Amino acid sequence: MIIAITQNVVNIIASLCLVYIGGLKVEGVALGTLIAQYAGFLMGIGLWIRHYGGLWKHFSRKGLWKRQAMWHFFQINRDIFLRTLCLVAVTLFFTSAGAEQGEIILAVNTLLMQLFTLYSYIMDGFAYAGEALIGKHIGAQNYPAYTCTQKHLFVWGGIMALLFTIAYATGGNTFLALLTDETEVIEASENYLGWALVIPIAGMTAFIWDGIYIGATNTKGMLQSMAIAAGCFFLLYYALYHT
Repeated sequence: MIIAITQNVVNIIASLCLVYIGGLKVEGVALGTLIAQYAGFLMGIGLWIRHYGGLWKHFSRKGLWKRQAMWHFFQINRDIFLRTLCLVAVTLFFTSAGAEQGEIILAVNTLLMQLFTLYSYIMDGFAYAGEALIGKHIGAQNYPAYTCTQKHLFVWGGIMALLFTIAYATGGNTFLALLTDETEVIEASENYLGWALVIPIAGMTAFIWDGIYIGATNTKGMLQSMAIAAGCFFLLYYALYHT
């Protein structure tokens, strides 16, 4: 949390200074983001040295590195990497497909994606909490607490999804107007706003299960689910695009 807050504060300050004082315009925003990323990286190293630097002396201890455990660790990271690759492929293709349909559709897609981005910031909190709590309960073999945590995640996730759906239904146009002053884009977005209203309900379970899968280190199931979802996306796109 400290690293994330630092990155955002540095990003804002650096970008403002480079744009309004340095006169770098878009390049200033890009450089400000780069500076913020390195600030977070250096802070991460500093925090690790402060809190865990004393562990270095144990790294050479015999029996510390277990082949089976390390293999399992890299399998988990492989599955998460491939899952993310599927997600990135869909997102990039979505942008590319929108660009082929003209500037207005591309702008509409970008605008409506902000509704998903805002929602994902909130739901990621549930996913991260799920990772920590599910991992803790499974590690302690406390299965009643594991089941209870699952129920709470879905209940509160469902409540947040419902609240976001209501908020987007009642104030979606107002929110879009805050992001752009292009009336043509806003008017075109209204034709597709109904699809954006489906995002919270349709996406809620994905965020919750993401946290549960990673917390339980059942990343293979997560990868398979994402691969099937990505496959369905491309199948439906090419099946329905020309209809």
